[in-house]
Amino acid sequence: MRISRLSPAATDSCYLTPMTSQTLRPNGPLHGVRVLDLSRVLAGPWATQTLADMGAEVVKVERPGMGDDTRQWGPPFTTTSDGARGDAAYFMCANRGKKSVELDMASPEGADAIRKLATECDVVVENFKVGGLKKYGLDYASLSAINPRLVYCSITGFGQDGPDAHRAGYDYMIQAMGGLMSITGQPDGAAGAEPMKVGVAVVDVFTGLYASNAILAALWHARATGDGQHIDIALFDVQAAVLANQATNYFVSGKVPTRMGNAHPNLSPYQPYPCSDGMIIIAVGNDGQFRKLCEALGQAPLGTNERFARNADRVANRELLSPILNALTQVHSMSALMKLLEDHGVPCGPINRIDQVFDEPQALHRGLVVEQTREDLSAPVKTVASPIRMSKTPVHYDRPPPALGADNAEVLGKRET
Repeated sequence: MRISRLSPAATDSCYLTPMTSQTLRPNGPLHGVRVLDLSRVLAGPWATQTLADMGAEVVKVERPGMGDDTRQWGPPFTTTSDGARGDAAYFMCANRGKKSVELDMASPEGADAIRKLATECDVVVENFKVGGLKKYGLDYASLSAINPRLVYCSITGFGQDGPDAHRAGYDYMIQAMGGLMSITGQPDGAAGAEPMKVGVAVVDVFTGLYASNAILAALWHARATGDGQHIDIALFDVQAAVLANQATNYFVSGKVPTRMGNAHPNLSPYQPYPCSDGMIIIAVGNDGQFRKLCEALGQAPLGTNERFARNADRVANRELLSPILNALTQVHSMSALMKLLEDHGVPCGPINRIDQVFDEPQALHRGLVVEQTREDLSAPVKTVASPIRMSKTPVHYDRPPPALGADNAEVLGKRET
C-alpha cells in the first residue's frame, strides 16, 4: 500500500523527519501504512493499537506535559526506575506499538506540524467533538485537501449529524442510553436488582474494533482508487448495533427485553449452576447437547421429556427446568462436574477471576500476556496479546506503550539538509 510522501523540495522548512525503510515494520500485514493518532482515552486508541499490532506505524499526538487523559487514570500506576509514579495501567492497555510526540494543536506551530504529518500519513484517527478540529485546520475537509488519499476516521458519542451530534459521549452513559444496562443485572424482584453496566468499557472497545475495520476497508478503497474518505463512527450507533439478538428479539416479537440476571433470553440451559464448592457455567446451544447433559447427569429420560426436548420448550419452561438441574449439579465438585460434562461434549467452564484467566493452561499455551520493557520503568509492562492470529503475517509487539514525548526527536526532529 503506497504512502503519500512529501517531496524534498516541499519539506526544506518542515519539522518532520523523513520516513525511511528502517522506521517501517517489515513483517506486519499493514507494513507501510502510517497512522496519525489524534485520539485519546479508549475507543480511538483501541482502534489505533489494533492497527499498530498489525504492523502500521502509529504516531500518537499528545498534549505537551500532560498527554492522553488516561496516563492519569489510576491507581494503579506503573513505577519509574527512580521510584516515582509512572503512567496509569489504563493508558498501557490501549497504546502498545505507538510513537508518542508532544504537539500543542492550539498553537499555529503545533497545528502546522500536525498538518505536515498528515501529508505523510494514510490514516488520521480523532475523537474530538464535532467540528472541534476545524478551527485548527485539522478537520477532514482541510486535511483531505492536502492529502486526497487520506482516510480520516472521526469517533464521537453521537456522530457527525443529528440532534445529539453536539453532545459529548462516554461509555457509561452510552451503555445506559443505548439499552445495554436495561438488559444487564438481576431481574426486578431479585436481590440487588438494578440496571448494571458491564465491568469493562465495552462500547469503547467495540467502537474501536468497528473503527479499525472501517479504516481497513477505506484503505483498500484508497489503494484501488486513490481516493480517501471520511469515516463517521458513533458510540451510540455502535451500542445499538451490538444489541444484536436482543434488538431483533424486540423487532420480531414486539416484547421489550428485560434484565434476566445470568439467564439467556433465547437458550436454556445457559447459565451458572451450583456445585458443592462453587458454580460453573453450562452453555447448551442445541437439543443434542441437552440430551448429552442429561445423560452426563444420569437422567437420560429428561432429555426427551416433552417439556424440555426442544430449546423453545426449555425456554418456555425454564422455571421448571432450572431447579431440576440445580439439584443434579450441586452434588458434584466443580472439577468433577466439568470433567464429566467435557467427556460428554457439553460446553461448560469455571467463573474465573482475572488472575485465574491468565493461569489457564490454554492462556499459557496461546501466550495471552505480552511483556515488554520500557527504559524509564522499574518493571516490564504487561498487556493482553492481540487475539488476531495470522499464518503469514503475524502481529508483532516491538514497541511498549510509549513514554510521553518519547519519539519527539525521531518524528519531529529537523531534517538534515
